Amino acid sequence: MKILLVGATGMIGSAVAKALEAEGDTVVSAGHSSGQYTVDLADPNSVRTLIEFVGSLDAIVCTAGVAHFGAVEELDDGAFGSSIANKLMGQVNLVRFGLSAVKEGGSFTLTSGTLSVRPTVGSAAVAMVGGGVESFVRAAALDLGGRYRVNAVSPGWVAESRQAIGLAPMPGIWAAELAQYYVALVHGTKNGEILEAEHALRD
Repeated sequence: MKILLVGATGMIGSAVAKALEAEGDTVVSAGHSSGQYTVDLADPNSVRTLIEFVGSLDAIVCTAGVAHFGAVEELDDGAFGSSIANKLMGQVNLVRFGLSAVKEGGSFTLTSGTLSVRPTVGSAAVAMVGGGVESFVRAAALDLGGRYRVNAVSPGWVAESRQAIGLAPMPGIWAAELAQYYVALVHGTKNGEILEAEHALRD
């Protein structure tokens, strides 16, 4: 399959790219500042342009998206607005505009996060947009069912990220194990599903 992977050069995205290529897929990489193509998820025109450039696809996967941490009283209009524009609407637009490129029978796999259902202090904006992504996935899957599949992976702590800030890798999930959730959704039959990814994927 030919798959557009947005966020392909990040920690999670690079693991997903490797896992998809191991399945024999051709990965077209895109990122904010690196990859075969660059894209600004917060800019609808940038997303449109990306879709036009890549041409016909079998699937789109997004492991990118920025949202701001901070207490409710500390986050300003810009922090909330950019979180919505990037992590939420950026991924929504990959689906909306991607319908012109992804072949019928293809799929869209987005990324939310476990903070949407288990928030912590200072995660109001992050939890909000993650929840929005999940609600969009469930509703869009109903609209597009029979023609396209729409799903999301909801990662918890990534082990490598924990190590990077001086924590023990566990409890967490290694990026290579997390990548298998994306592969399962791309190559599977699920539609309208949110897969929580906090442990290695079990059959």
